[in-house]
Amino acid sequence: MSAADRTGPGRTSAPGGASGTAGEPDGALVLRTRDADGTRALTQALSGALRAGDLLVLDGPLGAGKTTFTQGLGAGLGVRGPVASPTFVIERVHPNLAGGPDLVHVDAYRLGGEGEIDDLDLEADLDRAVTVVEWGRDR
Repeated sequence: MSAADRTGPGRTSAPGGASGTAGEPDGALVLRTRDADGTRALTQALSGALRAGDLLVLDGPLGAGKTTFTQGLGAGLGVRGPVASPTFVIERVHPNLAGGPDLVHVDAYRLGGEGEIDDLDLEADLDRAVTVVEWGRDR
């Protein structure tokens, strides 16, 4: 039985033991992994589809795997690391070591609102980087 057969109708499988459901009510693609290594493997594979100018907003409770997700992206993009949570510095820029886009990693958890996010001037990096914002919803 193949991985696709085990996932069932409307479900997909991905690297790292991930599975997902397409066509969620809000149009989102939901992928679930079994562990941190699976999340890193999945997002490392996903990184190949990302280009400079792409923006990803990650939302979830503490410990949901937002930084782990970003670590996999960083590995796949070939950026200087290590990729760690920027909770206290708010923003980290990881230059690309292979000629691809840089990775801008933002943790908006400590920001008070839209004005403070605007103050980060993320637009300055958008055209040369993949930007990941953690805790971005309603911030």
